[in-house]
Amino acid sequence: MTDGRLAIESPEASEHEAFDDADAAVARLIELYNGSTQFLCDRFAAVIMKGRPDKRYRAFYPEIRIATTTFNFTDTRLSFGHVTEPGRYSTTITRPDLFANYLRQQIGLLVRNHDMPVHIGLSATPIPIHFAVANDPTLTVPQEGAVDFNLRDIFDVPELSTMNDDIVNGYGFKYQDGSRPLAPFTAQRVDYSLARLAHYTATTPEHFQNHVLFTNYQFYVEEFEAYARAELASATGGYTSFVGPGNIEITEPDAPLPLPTKLPQMPTFHLKREGGAGITLVNIGVGPSNAKTATDHIAVLRPHAWLMVGHCAGLRNSQRLGDFVLAHGYLREDHVLDDDLPVWMPIPALAEIQVALEEAVADVTEYQGYELKRIMRTGTVATIDNRNWELRDQSGPVQRLSQSRAIALDMESATIAANGFRFRVPYGTLLCVSDKPLHGELKLPGMASEFYRTQVAQHLLIGIRAMEKIREMPIERIHSRKLRSFEETAFL
Repeated sequence: MTDGRLAIESPEASEHEAFDDADAAVARLIELYNGSTQFLCDRFAAVIMKGRPDKRYRAFYPEIRIATTTFNFTDTRLSFGHVTEPGRYSTTITRPDLFANYLRQQIGLLVRNHDMPVHIGLSATPIPIHFAVANDPTLTVPQEGAVDFNLRDIFDVPELSTMNDDIVNGYGFKYQDGSRPLAPFTAQRVDYSLARLAHYTATTPEHFQNHVLFTNYQFYVEEFEAYARAELASATGGYTSFVGPGNIEITEPDAPLPLPTKLPQMPTFHLKREGGAGITLVNIGVGPSNAKTATDHIAVLRPHAWLMVGHCAGLRNSQRLGDFVLAHGYLREDHVLDDDLPVWMPIPALAEIQVALEEAVADVTEYQGYELKRIMRTGTVATIDNRNWELRDQSGPVQRLSQSRAIALDMESATIAANGFRFRVPYGTLLCVSDKPLHGELKLPGMASEFYRTQVAQHLLIGIRAMEKIREMPIERIHSRKLRSFEETAFL
């Protein structure tokens, strides 16, 4: 085969095979993927050693396909696991070893709900050499100019046209053969995010858990490590290990956890539990850009929920430093998602998440019912992209905050919630008031130190308790129809 320049060598292709057993289907996906990536790694190593070859090398992602011919009436209580109308559907797959549990569940539902097999084989989408080599720690793609030929002349490289969010954004995406998508992301889009996650968090995607906490302060990281060590010591919560940046993993409560000399942009820690049922904490720092970046990439892992637990400015005179804010609405002035999710689009509160958060506050603080109002307000959280908005003319922002009935202001929560809505990942926000700029209580060192000492541990524990409550809920209850549009992918 040629592409007009050089002959192309590829692994031998085979016909797609039918599978009505999810375990066997995933095993075949792993076999095909490993074969393709091993082919590319072997050829890449030879090229680096021997120099430019007289041919190109190309291998392909595996894919899942199904074709339905009837409007089968399926269990409409589920928001996923079935296609909505007759047609041809497919999805390219990467890292089936990493996504094995997810794929078994989604394929199993598809086969059961439509009473027909899926077909597994190689797709027509090439695997970029950068993503194939990422599976082999002994290989590194050289920088441009390090070898005497252009890498893209010999191998396929990442294509931006295949690494977009057209599926989740509802832009009518179809594969080249006209089939509609089974899953919310293409394989190249997933590979891109897996690489970015390793870069931004300094932990590999294998360590990420299904329940993700985002925070905007290092204090929460320190408390999370203390909590993790206590859990490892007690061995009663089912947690098995704790992982920090650099992929350092400990199983003993007193084991050292050295941090890299240079911390990543978003230091991330994982309190692991069997089946990915543990908790991941990501310190995204301050600002909506980081919040979007983190959620853009974590979304491909299909977590069961993500929550923001950070600090905010209280906007009501009745609030005190240390009070909690449970968001039930968002005023979006972060602007980073304007092109993907228009600001007129409502970001609803999710009942299951709200109840879990409120119950967690009650459990940890021991305030019940009406007494919870002493320490917690429920209302609109405003998210802005200018940390020093107080230094400009305040009349505009203050008027909008008042009109929206906002009770708190931060720089991350609406972004995380909006991206949760966009990516169909259940979301929620519980903030802690650390300053009140409209009432003369600014975030200054002397005022903040006592607050940090007394409130962070309690706030983090509430977030953890909420995630543990969410973990006990059936998956179909968490991934409800509230996050699904008219035409959805069969896979979560």
